[in-house]
Amino acid sequence: MSYLVLARKWRPKNFTDTVGQTHVLRALSNALEAGRLHHAYLFAGTRGVGKTTIARILAKCLNCEMGPTANPCGSCSACREIDEGRFIDLIEVDAASNTKVDDTRELLDNVQYAPARGRFKVYLIDEVHMLSNSSFNALLKTLEEPPPHVKFLLATTDPHKLPVTVLSRCLQFNLKRLSVQLISGRMQHILDAEKVAFEPAALKLLAQAADGSLRDGLSLLDQLIAFGGGKVDTEAARAMLGSIDREHVANIGRALAAGEMAGVLAAARQLEEFSPDYAAVLNDLASLLQQVALLQVVPGTEVADDFDPELIAAIAGDLDAEDVQLYYQIAIMGRRDLALAPNPRAGFEMTLIRMLAFRPATGASTAAPPVAAPVAQRGAPKPSATTRARAASAQVPAADSNWPEILAALDLSGAARQLAANCALVGRRENVVALSIDPRHAAMATPAQRERLIEALGKYFGSPVKVEWREDAPNIETPARAREREEADRLVEARRSLEGDPTVQALQQRFGATLHPETVRPAKR
Repeated sequence: MSYLVLARKWRPKNFTDTVGQTHVLRALSNALEAGRLHHAYLFAGTRGVGKTTIARILAKCLNCEMGPTANPCGSCSACREIDEGRFIDLIEVDAASNTKVDDTRELLDNVQYAPARGRFKVYLIDEVHMLSNSSFNALLKTLEEPPPHVKFLLATTDPHKLPVTVLSRCLQFNLKRLSVQLISGRMQHILDAEKVAFEPAALKLLAQAADGSLRDGLSLLDQLIAFGGGKVDTEAARAMLGSIDREHVANIGRALAAGEMAGVLAAARQLEEFSPDYAAVLNDLASLLQQVALLQVVPGTEVADDFDPELIAAIAGDLDAEDVQLYYQIAIMGRRDLALAPNPRAGFEMTLIRMLAFRPATGASTAAPPVAAPVAQRGAPKPSATTRARAASAQVPAADSNWPEILAALDLSGAARQLAANCALVGRRENVVALSIDPRHAAMATPAQRERLIEALGKYFGSPVKVEWREDAPNIETPARAREREEADRLVEARRSLEGDPTVQALQQRFGATLHPETVRPAKR
């Protein structure tokens, strides 16, 4: 007897055995039990999610000798013949092979005649979107005024290509892609029944590779059984799929979190001996980053078991959320651009280099590198002597108190703190405080914000104070101005340091990389 592939051998024969698509099965079951039967049904969804299978089961429900029923008996002549593909009143058509209008007219010529054996004459048209416009016009007339004994079951992977006139005359059901858990669970059920030994991790790899399609998953399972000599183990699955142990991806994630360019490239080059599919590796890395981002947004949430939860938690603590989003975006864009690279490995390495080389300093944590790894490896550039001198002079603003220290201790936020940062302390005697406002920001000194600052100063000094406001010093040294100058100096030094770094120069020479100085930012302190 010839071998029957698993996808055909284990095709569900009733709604109870069908995996997933609960929303569709429930609607069909309720309609069958209530006798509210439509004349045309459209099943839409990607490949291998059950469109044709559900349509055949529905045909069985309609023609079962015990029906119409949501639970066909499976033993009457109609049920058996539908299962065997020889029921005369179930007419299956592949629209991809019969696109011409003449084919459609020939198909519909017998619509007017009563079914030969069953209760209904059922037309199952697969990939219906492949019909020509003339064919749709021919079909439309029958859909508008169908005989009571006819049911149309249409299946398509692309419902957007159907004319709206056809869509409006059908009950449309959108089938979902199946989850990894559902696919691997179905595989386990089949292998238990087939008495084939397996490792759960291998089934998970196959289910992930199936990309939402149970049929594709079962085809891969058939292939793996043959590849592994009758066994389904993880090592054979990785070899067949060209995938790698996710610990290698975890090592790349650890190196990214540490900001170690050398470590990232070393982890990437360890993959060479496995001849990996670099697009799949980037996909796994993006999956890791997605789980890290999820944990950062919703602390304590349960993440998938693709990676060690402790690893995900550690990376989530080491990286800023902005960096995670950047790395994720670069990973998925790098996967798209692999075909344009000189070779997949070079494209993969450049994607990883890009992650650290263009990391924004504004999103860096204390443990993370600045814009580029070379700066991170040497530490952030220190302020110049001029900058330190200016900052020191700013911290002694011609008074008996240190205004920056007072500002840091004030119970202020928002606009009131910005107002204080753009003032300088001219002097203080008893309960009178003299403040000079930077003329560029005088508009900030609204009555409400002045009152908030006065109240905060009273709390700081321990008794109510009065404030003398002055606006006659155009070049006063305020904390805000001191900070602006220091940031400008640090930015100049960061750009100069990056331009002269040997690693950056090597990247420019070897890969033709271009440094955009305007994108460089100094490390966050």
